[in-house]
Amino acid sequence: MTDKTRAAQKRGTVESAASLLLDLRSVSRVYEIGRVQVRALDGVSLAFRGGELVVVLGPSGSGKTTLLNLLGGLDRPTAGAIRYGGTDIVALSDGDLGRFRRDHIGFVFQFFNLIPTLTARENVEFAAELVFRDSRQVEDRALELLTLVGLEERADNFPSGLSGGEQQRVAIARAMAKDPDILLCDEPTGNLDFRTGQQILALLQKLTGEQGKTCVLVTHNTAIAGLGTRVVRLRDGRVQSDEANASPLAASEIEW
Repeated sequence: MTDKTRAAQKRGTVESAASLLLDLRSVSRVYEIGRVQVRALDGVSLAFRGGELVVVLGPSGSGKTTLLNLLGGLDRPTAGAIRYGGTDIVALSDGDLGRFRRDHIGFVFQFFNLIPTLTARENVEFAAELVFRDSRQVEDRALELLTLVGLEERADNFPSGLSGGEQQRVAIARAMAKDPDILLCDEPTGNLDFRTGQQILALLQKLTGEQGKTCVLVTHNTAIAGLGTRVVRLRDGRVQSDEANASPLAASEIEW
């Protein structure tokens, strides 16, 4: 099944990646810790379009992870609206929100979160099984994605037999297994050395540039800012700036 066919199948409550608009309007998230209220996000308004690689910068405690959790439907805002392809995901039931995450969101984490008892291929197949019922489709999708990330020859290795960079590439392949519209990346190079980090960033650029995926990458590393087509800076839960980058750097030009 081609990417075009998969995208066509997903039209319904949410539009395809080519026309999606993920729109946050005056979003706040307040956590209550005992008698203390912590305002993790404070009136954030942002919009994301297909094919963008948006780098979200900010120090620890600025609201980056909270933003990712809200974008991915892992959490709900205290106030404000989040619209995805015309659907207000804040208003969805827990079941519909779970289906939204399953069908449209791919997560990439700093610490990979691979299942240690499964091979690289099986980790990707595990995610593909959420979408594809036919075992042949699941197997083909896993091999297709491991080839995309350059790990087809390591498909039968367990995570313990892979380097950190290889594990992160498997994690990206797993995130892509559902053919999501948007990739949410939480410090994806934070646990990697410089050269390996460049390879991961190059892969994320390829996914946005060639496949039209939207990628939101949160990091505290300011050197990565030049990679994005947009750079959003957060501080104390608020948007300090939101700037387009007309000439993104190639991953090989990034230095930190």
